[in-house]
Amino acid sequence: MSASVAMHMSDGLINAPVSAVFGAVAVAGMAAAMAGARRDLDDRTAPMAGLVAAFVFATQMLNFPILPGVSGHLLGGALAAILVGPWVGALCVGIVLVVQALVFADGGLTALGANITNMALIGVCAGYGVAVLLRRLARRNRPGLLAVCFVAAFVNTVVASGGFILQFALGGDPAFSLGAVAGSVLGLHCLIGIGEGLITALTVGAVASVRPDLVHLLRGTARPLELRTVPAAPKEA
Repeated sequence: MSASVAMHMSDGLINAPVSAVFGAVAVAGMAAAMAGARRDLDDRTAPMAGLVAAFVFATQMLNFPILPGVSGHLLGGALAAILVGPWVGALCVGIVLVVQALVFADGGLTALGANITNMALIGVCAGYGVAVLLRRLARRNRPGLLAVCFVAAFVNTVVASGGFILQFALGGDPAFSLGAVAGSVLGLHCLIGIGEGLITALTVGAVASVRPDLVHLLRGTARPLELRTVPAAPKEA
């Protein structure tokens, strides 16, 4: 079982009743995200949301090898939440997953609800929750921001993979050992989480160095020390 299949599930990986339950969870979660996004979106955040969705789409389409015969892809949930907030971030990831399933047949239609639940809901909530807990460190200086982004993205990836393990335990093929599946999925997504953390830190750091006001996590307080512009010294009379 590859990491890409485990995280981005195909049809038949879990049974119909469990797929239906998590389909309902996904619909409710996306409805809540749309309601929250209406409050967060404005002339400044709407273009950023579009860029975030495009970036997440591109990164999820790129699979990279982990072990011989095993590959994985980035999720982008923490990245989206840190840049545009949890509601808009969840909506961005959810839209990406729908487009991938309908247009590119990446992820099965019957498993779409489970995929949205794992990556757009569980992953985004976990990544953003960690970022909020460490927000004071992120606002202190640039190294702090990069460290927070890395940790949030790592946690996002591992916790989202835990959602798949739960779904497989409820409706997966009993011929497979749950312990073996869980160990394989968690181990592989720890490795994927390192790559996710690095890309998230570099991307958010690049945006914050130019426009820290566009980073949702940094709003509401003074800019990080290393990102603030030092005022010019007054001229002597």
